[in-house]
Amino acid sequence: MHLPRKGIPREKLFERMRARKKEDADWRAGRTWSLVYPAGEEVDGILHEANELYLYENALNPFRFPSLRQMETEVVGMTAGLLNAPEAADGAMTSGGTESILMAVKSARERARAERGVTQPELLAPVSAHPAFAKAAAYLDLKHIQVPLCDDYRADVNAAAKLLTENTALMVGSAPNYPFGVIDPIPELAALAAERGISFHTDACLGGFLLPFYERLGVNVPPFDFRVPGVTTISADVHKYGYCTKGASVIVHREAEHLRKYQLFVYRDWPGGLYGSFAMAGARPGSPIAAAWAIMMYLGEEGYQRLAQSVRETTEKLSSGIAAIPQLRVWGDPAMSVLAFGSDEVDIMAIGDVMDDRGWCLDRQTDPAALHMMVSPEHAKVVDAFLADLLRAIQHHETSRGREARYS
Repeated sequence: MHLPRKGIPREKLFERMRARKKEDADWRAGRTWSLVYPAGEEVDGILHEANELYLYENALNPFRFPSLRQMETEVVGMTAGLLNAPEAADGAMTSGGTESILMAVKSARERARAERGVTQPELLAPVSAHPAFAKAAAYLDLKHIQVPLCDDYRADVNAAAKLLTENTALMVGSAPNYPFGVIDPIPELAALAAERGISFHTDACLGGFLLPFYERLGVNVPPFDFRVPGVTTISADVHKYGYCTKGASVIVHREAEHLRKYQLFVYRDWPGGLYGSFAMAGARPGSPIAAAWAIMMYLGEEGYQRLAQSVRETTEKLSSGIAAIPQLRVWGDPAMSVLAFGSDEVDIMAIGDVMDDRGWCLDRQTDPAALHMMVSPEHAKVVDAFLADLLRAIQHHETSRGREARYS
């Protein structure tokens, strides 16, 4: 591929792009169960306008673009409020959950060095923790140690206690974890860390903008936020159940001093003047910050609670529908809208292939084998069609298996 000698006319350019886009997952029709979190045309309109308004701005320099700094501060403040952070808390926006996690690991490593003299830091995370923790350990030179899971797919507290060492810089729990949608025993894990002065991070990238509203709907949500003693940092993605366009996450520190001391990077030893950054990136697009602020202000508590109610009802309908199919079972007891289902009787990957053929996009998982789903508000309109196709996929698979048995 080479840069074209002569530019492509606008009409032909977008004709080519639209043709390619037809091959992408059909998330607008509710056929995709991951990656995108649509919340309807009204939300789409707000996001379009906010992104366009700040399409070219650079959040690297808050003195040149003070409006972005103000919006970022307010997004962090609103997120901290949802997570029941104390007045002393502070945080920053990043490009996504992975970067928020990287900054949490970096901050914990620096704190362990400064306060406990740790020179060979270790990261202790459940087997079910997001791969971003393994990536952070690889990038930042920490030893990655995995905590096994109990039968309910939550981190094993007793195993975690045995794996803690003087070199542990950070312990992790998920709220919820991605594979099974269950919340780790955050109070017990955080207590283990606090006893030794070790940082503890709650990965609420998935749950940070949904669990608080589930709780307000009367759901018994296991403790996960800053109300739990020992939790030092939390990550929450605005571009998941905050319904922002991609590129918006928040990391919150219980103590603002830790943000400044251990997360902030400052550099003076060059001719270009003072350089400071709270994130991995230097130049940062302004549009995700603007979109995050706009959608949070537009929806407000009532809007988020309404969407949470829709997600909850759809998830319950899906879970009940899956449970009603004898060959299938949901793994674990999901806390919100993320679930994985499999089977002891049929080849669940083959079922996934049939669902693919019917236009549904389900992620695959292993240990145990499963099809994975993350429910958005837009899935309310397709849940009946999905369950009907899922039942047909089971019937098709068993019919095919019967034919193979007869001719083998």
